[in-house]
Amino acid sequence: MKQWFRTLCFAALFFASALPAAEKITIQPEEAIKLIGKPGYVFVSGDSETAFEGGHIKGSRNMYAHHLHHADLMGNLECEPLYQCPEHAEHYISSKGIKKSDTIIAYDNWRGPNATGVYSFFKSYGHKKVYILDGGQDGIKALDPNQKIYDRLKKEKRAVKKAYRKAKKAGDKAKMAELKAKQKEIAAQMKQVSKKLLVQRGKEKQFKHTHYKISESDIDTSAIAGTKEVYEAMQDILKNGKNSKFVIVDSRSMIEIIGERKMDNVARGGHIPGSTFIEWKKVTDFKRKKSFRPLKELEETFKKYGITKDKTIYAYCQVGAGRGSDIVTALQMLGYKNVKVYTGAWDTWGNNMNLPIRR
Repeated sequence: MKQWFRTLCFAALFFASALPAAEKITIQPEEAIKLIGKPGYVFVSGDSETAFEGGHIKGSRNMYAHHLHHADLMGNLECEPLYQCPEHAEHYISSKGIKKSDTIIAYDNWRGPNATGVYSFFKSYGHKKVYILDGGQDGIKALDPNQKIYDRLKKEKRAVKKAYRKAKKAGDKAKMAELKAKQKEIAAQMKQVSKKLLVQRGKEKQFKHTHYKISESDIDTSAIAGTKEVYEAMQDILKNGKNSKFVIVDSRSMIEIIGERKMDNVARGGHIPGSTFIEWKKVTDFKRKKSFRPLKELEETFKKYGITKDKTIYAYCQVGAGRGSDIVTALQMLGYKNVKVYTGAWDTWGNNMNLPIRR
């Protein structure tokens, strides 16, 4: 593990100086819909297994963002700041049938955090082509013509069922028989249309195991950080206040920040001293059901909180991949270079009794 740590330190310096001036991060549903089922393009859902079964883009892989962070019982990451040790990540990615040459399109329902968790995960292992579907699977559903037909039939079926109950109450057997036949007809049509839907229900399929390899030179820690780095930033913030060259963003809800709510059996509730509180919801566009608000609006939001490009910014949540990565991704979209997900996040910090907290 020491060899990996030395390599990570070098990689962090290398990638920090080698970042491109501008990088495409998101893909819109209008473009993504054309890529579903196309060889070389893999859609990866960052939502939970239960949510995945309730609906996912056809042919997707399921990589729940909350579970990408592999910590021990005390919340420690074995190969910090990586979400998983390279050998574990290799096996996990291979089990999803993903190749290094594939273009990854990360998505969730539409809100964004879980999609950004998948994005951050793949980018940290140097995967070249990774994008976030802005608007998620709901954006695909809205464009799918068969979804419109299915929804119309579903609405029609509900109306027929309502009419059937009314006929039954009135004792009109002839009408009941007519409506029952109509229900069967609609159900048959729905079954046929459902096979063509781009967003399907059901469990994740089994994929042919690939041999995904992560070499030392692939590792990119430019956008992730470990506990030691965040601790040093915290000390600088507490010493220099607004004049500090660092910002630590807590992206969780206020009930978590003040310590009233604890998740995943973390020993302590609270937040990292000196944190700036910017809940992930300030990034998501709830009005338009898009993963990110317009860039100008995001810029104004971060400016309001004193998040400037001359500072190094760390963001965290419970496990890093999710709400914390959501903040970091939004900043990257605005051209911020020195932004990092604290991958250990509160799962690590809250369990380490040697680290200070505030409530």
